Amino acid sequence: MQEETVEKDEARRRYEFKKALERLEAEQGAGTELITLYIPPDKQIYDVTAQLRDEFGQCSNIKSKQTRSNVQAAISSILSRLKYYKRPPERGMAVFCGTVHRGGDKYDLTCEIVEPPEPVGLYMYRCSSTFELEPLRAMLEEKSVYGLLVLDRREAYWGFLRGARIEPVAGATSTVPGKQRKGGQSSVRFARLREIAINEFYVKVGERASAAFLAEKDFFERFEGVLIGGPSPTKEEFEAGNYLHHEVQKRVIGLFDVAYTNESGLAELVDAAQDALRGVEVMKEKEVMTRFLKELVKDDGLAAYGEESVRRNLEIGAVDTLLLSAGLREVRQRLRCEACGYADERTVKARPGERTADRETGACPSCSAPLALEEESDIIDELTAFADQSSAGVEIISDDFEEGSILMTAFGGIAALLRYRTGY
Repeated sequence: MQEETVEKDEARRRYEFKKALERLEAEQGAGTELITLYIPPDKQIYDVTAQLRDEFGQCSNIKSKQTRSNVQAAISSILSRLKYYKRPPERGMAVFCGTVHRGGDKYDLTCEIVEPPEPVGLYMYRCSSTFELEPLRAMLEEKSVYGLLVLDRREAYWGFLRGARIEPVAGATSTVPGKQRKGGQSSVRFARLREIAINEFYVKVGERASAAFLAEKDFFERFEGVLIGGPSPTKEEFEAGNYLHHEVQKRVIGLFDVAYTNESGLAELVDAAQDALRGVEVMKEKEVMTRFLKELVKDDGLAAYGEESVRRNLEIGAVDTLLLSAGLREVRQRLRCEACGYADERTVKARPGERTADRETGACPSCSAPLALEEESDIIDELTAFADQSSAGVEIISDDFEEGSILMTAFGGIAALLRYRTGY
């Protein structure tokens, strides 16, 4: 149970971290006024503040009065926040501060501190028109990577499995002749030529697939192994012939029967290798989505989808597992008319980087006065808190694989497995 709680919290933290990056990525400055500051865990705070004070003095050399004023305001804001830190957090910190464009002639000073999911490995101070996010984006990359290879004697395709995402890379086709020989050729000569062509094709596939796998960043740390799929005896011949580079060959996890040997075969290979991949995130997410889809087609199935249906089932405690798409970007608003007292709640789409103050609330349907926004929360945060009240499980499903994409496109990104049948 404790392990499940850790996994659940990690999924939510990852979602919040990704959402923060999307928000920061949307920010734009008028000039080189946005400050990015990365502080590793072993950096002394007083060294950082000393550099910032020096940078504040150097700002006097900036010709543009507006740029000079905005950069000094950002530095002052960072210094005021660093006063509350005796030392950096355990994994370090990233500070993003500056005057950002809000549309038209509106500008705001924003300052955000992000505590990353992994240790910050560098110290960086940078001024630019955008925030430098690449070190944080790298932390979203999947740390465990598997090589995928499907082949028969006609064609082959290879790619990667990164977390829940299948990434096709390239393929090859062969010139191996069919089993039917042409007239005038002896059967022995034909068989020999065919074996030569098969071997040449295997060599080509082995070299190209190995090159793609070995080019993977941090191959020896992140590359977990290779899954090979295809019909018998092709995959067995290929594996036994050691056509892959020796560093890749020794990482072969297993051979699996698949019908397709083109790009579609990569997804089939992942499904066929479920037992070998047990514990990998994609298999956990596939398993829960497969269960949901099976329940959905039953006459008395324990499944619900759509925000309204799922919300009602959460209210009565009927939800066993709440399924939310990681691609869901919506907010729940509570509105009130200050003129007549009309109240309403609604869910609206949220654009990356859009602030609450920028969203239009519309007019009261009763008296036409402007509606006031009393409260707003991210839809995933709100529904997750709702699920926690009834001890329902929560799965944040990636949309990088077929079943996960279906959750977003066909069911609006919100679904549930139920404890018992309801009328909703």
